[in-house]
Amino acid sequence: MSSPNEQEGADEKPAESTPADHSSVQSETGLPKESPAGGEQEEDVEQVETDTESIADDLEEQDNTQVSLKEGKSPEKEEKKISETFFYSYEDIYSRPFVTEDSGIPINLLTLKYSFGYDCIRSVNLMVMDSQSLLYVAGNQVVILDLKTKSQSYLRSSSGGGIGFIVAHPTRQYFAVGEKGEEPNLIIYDYPSLKPYRILEGGTKKGYVFGDFNHTGTLLASIGSSPDYMLTIWDWKQEKIVLRSKAFSQDVYRVTFSPDNEEQLTTAGVGHIRFWKMAHTFTGLKLQGALGRFGKTAVTDIIGYVELPDGKVISGAEWGNLLLWEGGLIKVELCRAGHKPCHNGPVSHIVLDEGELVTVGKDGFIRVWNFEAIDTADSVDETGLLEMEPMNELRVGRNVSLSFMSKIHDCGQPFWYAQDANGRIWKLDLTFSNVTHDPECLCTFHSGRIEAMSVSPMTYLMATTALDRSVRIYDFISNSQQSEIKFKQGGTALAWAPHVVNPNGSVIAVGFEDGVVRIIEVYDPKELPTLAGRANIRNAEINLKQAFKPHTTAVTALAYERNGDVLATGSKDKTVFFFAVEDEYKPIGFIHVPGPVQALQWSPPSHVASMLLILCENGYVLQVPAPLPEKQDTASTYHIKNLPTEYFHFYSIKSRIKLEEEIALRERKKQEKEKAKLEWIKQLQEMGKEVEEEEPEEEEEPLPSIYIPEEPSPILCGFYSAPGKFWLSLGGYDSGFLYHCAFSSNEHQEDPENRQDEPFEVIPIEGTDDNPIHQISFCNSRLLMFCGMQNGALRVYPLQDKDLSVNTLKAYWSLSVHDNDYGQIRGICCSYDDRFLITCGGDGNIFTFNILSPEDVHEELKAKIPPPRRGLEKEKAAEDIEDPNACNIEEVKQKREYERIMKEAEDKKSKKREELIALRQQFLFLLQKNQELPKHMRLQREQYEMDRRVFEELNMQTAQRIQLVEKELAWEHEKHLIGLQKLQNWFRDSLEFDTVVVHAIQSNHQISTYRLVAISEKYYQDKERPSWKKTVLKRAWKKKEKRESIRDRKPRVVKREADKLKTKVRKPTTCFIERKREQIRRLVEKSDKEKAKIMKRKEEWEKLYKSKPSDDYEDPRDVQAIKEVQENMGCYKLKTATDYRVPQEKYMNTEKKTMQLASLEVLIYKKKVNMNKQIMSLRDFKVSIIEEIRCLLQELKSVQAALDISERLPLPLIPQLHPDEVPEKRFEYDRDILLKFKEEQAAKAKLQEQLEESPSSGAFRYSLKSSDKETGSLQQTASSDRMKRSSSVVIEQQKIFVIEKAEPTEMELEILKREKIKNLYLQETLINKINELVTNFDAELRFLRHKKLQLDVQMKYADLNYITWFEELLILKNAEKNENLLQGHVNTLQSEQEAMQSKLNSYLARMEDKKSEIVKLQECEKALYASFQASLGENNEFAHFLTKVLKKKFNCVKKKVERETDEKDESEEESDEESSSESDEEDSGSEDEIFDISVCPENCDKALFQNTIQLREKLLDIKDALIREKKVAAKLRKEYNVLFEKAKSIEASLNTAEKELDIFQWKKQQKLNDLYVVVPLKLHQVEYFFNGEIPRDFSQALVFTNQSLEYLQKRIVDLHHEKIMQREIYKKAQKQYKQLVRDKKEMEITIQRLEEKCSQLMMLKFGRVVDFEAVQARSVNIRLEELELQIMEKEYEHSQEIKECAKRILDLEQKLMMLTKENTRKARQLNQFCLEKQQLETKLDSLKDDWGVEFQGPRTADMKEKARMESQLKRLAHDEAILREEINFLSRKDGHLFEQLSLLTRNNQFLQPSSPQDLEAPDQIFPVLKP
Repeated sequence: MSSPNEQEGADEKPAESTPADHSSVQSETGLPKESPAGGEQEEDVEQVETDTESIADDLEEQDNTQVSLKEGKSPEKEEKKISETFFYSYEDIYSRPFVTEDSGIPINLLTLKYSFGYDCIRSVNLMVMDSQSLLYVAGNQVVILDLKTKSQSYLRSSSGGGIGFIVAHPTRQYFAVGEKGEEPNLIIYDYPSLKPYRILEGGTKKGYVFGDFNHTGTLLASIGSSPDYMLTIWDWKQEKIVLRSKAFSQDVYRVTFSPDNEEQLTTAGVGHIRFWKMAHTFTGLKLQGALGRFGKTAVTDIIGYVELPDGKVISGAEWGNLLLWEGGLIKVELCRAGHKPCHNGPVSHIVLDEGELVTVGKDGFIRVWNFEAIDTADSVDETGLLEMEPMNELRVGRNVSLSFMSKIHDCGQPFWYAQDANGRIWKLDLTFSNVTHDPECLCTFHSGRIEAMSVSPMTYLMATTALDRSVRIYDFISNSQQSEIKFKQGGTALAWAPHVVNPNGSVIAVGFEDGVVRIIEVYDPKELPTLAGRANIRNAEINLKQAFKPHTTAVTALAYERNGDVLATGSKDKTVFFFAVEDEYKPIGFIHVPGPVQALQWSPPSHVASMLLILCENGYVLQVPAPLPEKQDTASTYHIKNLPTEYFHFYSIKSRIKLEEEIALRERKKQEKEKAKLEWIKQLQEMGKEVEEEEPEEEEEPLPSIYIPEEPSPILCGFYSAPGKFWLSLGGYDSGFLYHCAFSSNEHQEDPENRQDEPFEVIPIEGTDDNPIHQISFCNSRLLMFCGMQNGALRVYPLQDKDLSVNTLKAYWSLSVHDNDYGQIRGICCSYDDRFLITCGGDGNIFTFNILSPEDVHEELKAKIPPPRRGLEKEKAAEDIEDPNACNIEEVKQKREYERIMKEAEDKKSKKREELIALRQQFLFLLQKNQELPKHMRLQREQYEMDRRVFEELNMQTAQRIQLVEKELAWEHEKHLIGLQKLQNWFRDSLEFDTVVVHAIQSNHQISTYRLVAISEKYYQDKERPSWKKTVLKRAWKKKEKRESIRDRKPRVVKREADKLKTKVRKPTTCFIERKREQIRRLVEKSDKEKAKIMKRKEEWEKLYKSKPSDDYEDPRDVQAIKEVQENMGCYKLKTATDYRVPQEKYMNTEKKTMQLASLEVLIYKKKVNMNKQIMSLRDFKVSIIEEIRCLLQELKSVQAALDISERLPLPLIPQLHPDEVPEKRFEYDRDILLKFKEEQAAKAKLQEQLEESPSSGAFRYSLKSSDKETGSLQQTASSDRMKRSSSVVIEQQKIFVIEKAEPTEMELEILKREKIKNLYLQETLINKINELVTNFDAELRFLRHKKLQLDVQMKYADLNYITWFEELLILKNAEKNENLLQGHVNTLQSEQEAMQSKLNSYLARMEDKKSEIVKLQECEKALYASFQASLGENNEFAHFLTKVLKKKFNCVKKKVERETDEKDESEEESDEESSSESDEEDSGSEDEIFDISVCPENCDKALFQNTIQLREKLLDIKDALIREKKVAAKLRKEYNVLFEKAKSIEASLNTAEKELDIFQWKKQQKLNDLYVVVPLKLHQVEYFFNGEIPRDFSQALVFTNQSLEYLQKRIVDLHHEKIMQREIYKKAQKQYKQLVRDKKEMEITIQRLEEKCSQLMMLKFGRVVDFEAVQARSVNIRLEELELQIMEKEYEHSQEIKECAKRILDLEQKLMMLTKENTRKARQLNQFCLEKQQLETKLDSLKDDWGVEFQGPRTADMKEKARMESQLKRLAHDEAILREEINFLSRKDGHLFEQLSLLTRNNQFLQPSSPQDLEAPDQIFPVLKP
């Protein structure tokens, strides 16, 4: 492909401005030219207001740079423009199929025949070039559809990476195609020739999303996709980039030019809209983007928008409303009346057409709005919504989702072509007149991805289905859709029945997403007898033959058995169902599989057995034989349990393959390295050089570990290769290979989940690591294998053999067909005669290809529609399954089985119930007969019990049932419990205090609490809780501090004691160190004191100087006093007065008033709570009094028991608590009370039912009554017995008393008399005490009642005040909005005033600087004139000439230009100066004719002449600088004046706003004044009288506090006295001032004299004036002294450590010596024991023969002796063991030795004899025993 410049001339150099170097802008773009920028080009000048993204500086420098002419570029190097007539060759740019080299595969193996699909999911995929042609994108092609002939032509993408967008030029002469892929192209095509006109490169990295031409068509804007999202503006005719910038950090949907201002653009996308300007900056043309801010409106994705002529933008929202943007902000949100959205869904497209605003919605409506009303719309309330109704609207149709519209004129009439996201293209007439055409559907397609496809085995028909719930039949010979049928759910699987099933080829099985499988048939309706001969009959019809639901979720696979006897269906519910294929499909059964079914394939006819290969998504493969219908038992279930199944669980081996490849690669590299090394050594040896030592080889990187993915890779497709063997293609990690697998031959296979099966052969597939194979299909002859890839590409592998191998799959043919991003191929099918290939993809496209056959060969071919079955027209319509939640076949079977079982159970239950009823009636009859018998002949109730265990069993069952019922009712119980709790929480827990009435005991007085609701949390937390928490925290903190201080005190005491001990043992060295340290410390302290004195003096002087008052000083006390007076003197103007103005500090707003109400409410609450607490404490006091009275009465009763009845006083009554005193007891209950109540109610109901029953229950009622009587009589007898027993006891006691009674003595009588007196006194005292308690309580109650009455009065006042404040709050709320607006306006003006004042101050400062610079320049000019006069000297004859030379000016081009450019900004004074200077120049110019200043006159000093020339140049520079500075100063003055005027206007506006605010506050105050305020007064407080009487009308009265009146009267007297005092103070101060002035003069003279004297003394002593403060502050070198002390301390510490170490070593040596001695002693002792043991053994041996003699004596003594000897032997063995252990310890000699020895010593485990005899006579203790 040749470039444009190469085409025009080979002698010219190619253009420098390639896509990588965009360095110039052609003037043809319509943009103004730019000035050179030079080095400023790298500056960051993008002014993008955004808060959601950040773009790196390097990206901005790279992408957001201007495109300008390079500095210094000569005109000769301008680039050659591309000719208007230049075109590229389409043959050179379009992408061709890839064919493996030297494979011999023809390039035209497949040629595109037709495209049946339409990618309607794209937001914009429709372009109208004229009234007969539509353009849209289909995968890697742009389809040009002729609407008349329905023929198509295609433009392929140039890269094969897909197409991103298409857009038409405004003139419809060109259209742009933005592609996708790596560094994609943007190609401009000419229309209608379809020649490539321009190719734009370098606009984005991965793909284009959208593009738009400006109104004139000179510029093109494009948007890139992820990752760069680059916005690029092109001069497309010259293939140059004008501007570029990153648009956003997320997906951008659209970019458009403003139709009225081509320098403005808009972009929109995910959660954003952005407004762009092509602005001229000091570095050139830039793109400046401002991000739209949503503010209060929710952030939304913006799909449709339009720019208005005045710069505003209308955009749609996801919820259907319209947003009007102005200045980057939402001005108003538009909706319909009643706040209904403008569209019920997102607004996808907005068009401004002929003064009308047209909106297109996803809801299928097109609405036309009044543009002028929208353009001038503004919000009317805080919601920001404005209601508006459309002028016209059009509903295109049902189930329509419009995405985009394009307008075209056909025969002078405007029409719109609309894209429907549900798979249609509409032609619309939006004229809204009487002759408006109805919407016309031009084309219909599948919506979304194609789920399944199949081809007829008999003819050139194909069937497709998708989730749009349609099944379509296409004729791919005539390129037309023959028929379509719609269902309730989307289709997911499809299979055309083979000819063995239906010889006509009319039956199709379709699976749907709700698990339903439908059998449909295609037929030609023209052959039906009833329709024969009719016109307007379609070519094909679809009839539903049968519908059944085998699965619960989506059907994913359908497969007919090779003989056509069985249909297998697979689903995501992990089941495979089998059906017997007959005229009506009958279920055979189903099996469960380990995962969701991906595909099903029956074994080919070449295999002996008919087997089904089941591929599951999660890596499982199963093989099952076809089940036989006659062998399956389907009585209770369709589940096939004994079907032979073979499993294969794929185990990843890709990591191992990669590892082996890596090892082989490293080995190969190693061998090559060794070979190269040997050759190098050989060359060195041949050259006679010595071989150097080998460098150590670098360590190899470790080999990667074996990786097995956690989640198994999904199986995508597979097919049989041989019986029991199959090929698999996997996705995920294991993609990139074809795996040859086989089922295990083991009969007893293990659990499938635990299997790990590996393939036995692997074939790597080129380029499929990230692009796996999704579909594999073969032609009928199996000579070609077709593969559908994930990226939408189609591959063809020619197969020489039927078996696959590595060599077979090396060569292939590949072509990108579907969309590379989401166009994954979903199906590949060959026609029955292998002439055509059909593919369908996820992008909704269906393509047909010719297989090695040109177009003309197929002209004679024709698709034949199958004829209808006989009797089809007479058949009833098949029943369809429309409910998606309907039960499947197995669920229906299980339901029927369950119903049958339940019916049988109910029948049995009913029979048993009938038997029980008969037995019960018989039993009741027997009971009645028994009751009729005489009493002595009746049977007792117990005699009816045949076996007690039966009743126990029944009771146990009853208990179990009760438990079961309790469990069943647990939820209900919990529910009602929670309900009760909620009621209590709502009605009772919200109460802080309920009404409690406390009654007096002896009177009718009573007092009640306030019924208080708990105060709101916000008040309680703000007012109460923080203070309480604060006090608690303070207490806790104090306690913690005390603990820490106590804890810290202990270590301090210990430390002090340790320090004391250290001081006691200090050595002389430490004393010397301390003395030295003390000496240094004294010197430092002395120096510090002197410095402190000096610093103190300085601070005193500074303080004194600072305290010196300024000339305008005012005493702070006076200022404070004045301020207090101004604040507190009060303003006693009436608030109703017209001249009253509310002070700013007394402004009242809603917040302040709310706080007042809250504080009042809290205060009321506190008062009432306090009173309630007192009343509750009074009630508690009453309860305690009652208890005390009870105790006193008990005591009184015991006292009265000892008195005669005549002497007893009446007992006081015990006070009782009234019910309203304890209201909480009304809500006290427990479970027993509730159950008892329930039982009583149930018993009453049961008794009533029994009384109403038949007479047969009379016996039962009689027995019940008799039992009640019996129980009553038993209770009576029991009570009479108790009474008899008690009476007998009393009688016996009386008898005993009578027997024991005797005459008392005198002493006893005296004692009885004293006891009587005592008891009488106690009786009286106790009664008085009880009465006193009652009286005191009543007094307390009356006193508290009086306090409560006072509080009630206060509460009434508070309530009245609360009502008034609440009414004020309502007024304030009504006025709040306007007040906030006014206050906001005032605040804005104040901030503007402050900003303006700061600007004025900055201008003043700059003006002052310029003035000082002008003064400096004028001084320089004067100095230059002075130096010139000095150089002339006196009486110089050439003085006049040299002066003329000095003042002579010359014109400079540069200065003239500057003067001309600045003429507009000069003031009048400057113009006058300039005119005078020009007149001077003219005068000098006239003199130039006489004097030639360039030549020095004769006799003139040349040095002087040259000096004059130099001074003239300097003078000119100074004058030029002076002129410039004056101009700048004048400009600043002018700007200052402008700003000053602005400041004045702002100040005036501020004053006006403040006045408006004051007036508003006054009006608000008047409204508040109109409220009635209740002021309760007593008569003595009224001093307003009329004719000596109180008037009835108090409207003219004024309520004033008595305190204020007294204060005002007193204040008059105080002010009079204060005035006299202030005059006296002033006189004293004046005298004091005069005296201080005199003292100051005298003090200055004294200070001067002392300073002179001090200087003289310094000169006498030091010989010079020195800084005496430095001399005083001189000190020792503290750092040096401290280092010396540290050295001494370290030396002393080291000597002490050495001594301690030596002492420690000596101690350890002594311990070692002692341990060695101990060890030696133990060893000797052990030796002695060994000798003793040997002696004992010899003695035992010698006594061996005398054993019988010892046993001849008494047996008892022998036994005791034997026992004693055995115990002694054991003790000895124990001692020996201890000794051995000690020896082991001693021999270790480690750190644990001392501890072990001390432990043994403590436990008395050293070798010590148990008794003295142990040492003296060991032989006597241990007699010798022989074994």
